[in-house]
Amino acid sequence: MLEKLFHLQESGTTVRREVVAGCTTFMTLSYIIFVQPAVMAAAGMDAGAVMAATCIASALAMVLMAFLANYPIALAPGMGQNFYFAFTVCLALGISWQQALGAVFIAGVFFVLVSFVGLREKVMNVLPVSLRNAIPAGIGLLIALVGLEWAGIIVDHPVTHVTLGDMQSAPVLLSLFGLGAIAILFALNVRGAILIGILASTIVGLLTGMVAFQGIVADPPSIAPTFFQLQIPNIFAEPNLIAIIFIFIFLDLFDTVGTLIGVSQQAGLMVDGKLPRARQALFSDAVATSAGALLGTSTVTSYIESASGISAGGRTGLTNIVTAVLMLLALFFSPLIMMVGAGYPVGENVVLYPVIAPALIIVGSLMLKNVIHIDWDDVTESIPAFLTLLMMPLTFSITEGIAFGFISYSLLKLISGQGRQVHWLIHLFAVLFVARYIWLVG
Repeated sequence: MLEKLFHLQESGTTVRREVVAGCTTFMTLSYIIFVQPAVMAAAGMDAGAVMAATCIASALAMVLMAFLANYPIALAPGMGQNFYFAFTVCLALGISWQQALGAVFIAGVFFVLVSFVGLREKVMNVLPVSLRNAIPAGIGLLIALVGLEWAGIIVDHPVTHVTLGDMQSAPVLLSLFGLGAIAILFALNVRGAILIGILASTIVGLLTGMVAFQGIVADPPSIAPTFFQLQIPNIFAEPNLIAIIFIFIFLDLFDTVGTLIGVSQQAGLMVDGKLPRARQALFSDAVATSAGALLGTSTVTSYIESASGISAGGRTGLTNIVTAVLMLLALFFSPLIMMVGAGYPVGENVVLYPVIAPALIIVGSLMLKNVIHIDWDDVTESIPAFLTLLMMPLTFSITEGIAFGFISYSLLKLISGQGRQVHWLIHLFAVLFVARYIWLVG
């Protein structure tokens, strides 16, 4: 049956190899089970319900990818999209998390409708290489900044705005321990380095009294607080919502396509530079995003961590089935998940997350590798890329980074006489972002 479903022999793999690969993928991406509830709780969502929604939506997405596309490419709520959801849309712009879920749902439905007409592939070819690689790197810097703040390593300052925290405080020391542990495990090429580092930090936190033991196994948390709680927003009543939906679409578009290309190249799945069954893979991603919004979690997207399972030999959708089963089993370990993601109060309205923070810093560092593909010798390419990189962490907004990148790219190309070499959509987006600053900001 497995051979008929997944064509194992044709793909040069075995059941045992696929099972090992699925376990490996789970080990490397399971940090999202700890991180997602903590991030979304900042937007006012119930952490237990978010955990349940994350596990169920991820498992559903992986099963769809397995049966529709037969690829070992795992999916889960995307790092970067979840921060945009919580910190930009909900906290900075004041949009309710119910409306934010509605915006994610609209983005997912949009992708479902266009998945079979090749729009994603076409748009991917429009975006300049410099911006395509600067955007994930900028998101990585933003994620790392959040991790440094959650660790207490970076704190606010009345004059310089940011400064070094108390390096002798207990939460900072625990965060540094976790950061060092994960970095060393990565240097030693240990599978599941992030997960092992998180668990090691949890043990140290328990021994030092910084983490309160809440148990390990329990009934799955209720998904009721977020299940079907989304609200389809009135985009005419809140002008920012149009930009928000666009950014959700934009982030999922390039994150998914970029991940599919990168992982598929590593796995040897590309044929003549193209990915067979790409539309089925993109359709799986789109359905998962809409389903995730209905369940109560942010944008579900393809995960670059799938590369770890592929390195372990995964070549078919059976790898995804194994990872999906493990995600569902994680539901029964909710006390452990909540214990790891619990905050540590250090003052009035100040809560640190010393166990989770190191994972964010490391994930941020991994997202910076794209900068090597930017042409730093051409200022019409490098300056827009630099502004994209810089503005995301400094404004604490993915939107502003993308806006500065598009505007500066269009402007410099036009002034240098290269405007016609740029696709008209880039110029259009630049004008729309300028209009946003004139009429919508402030």
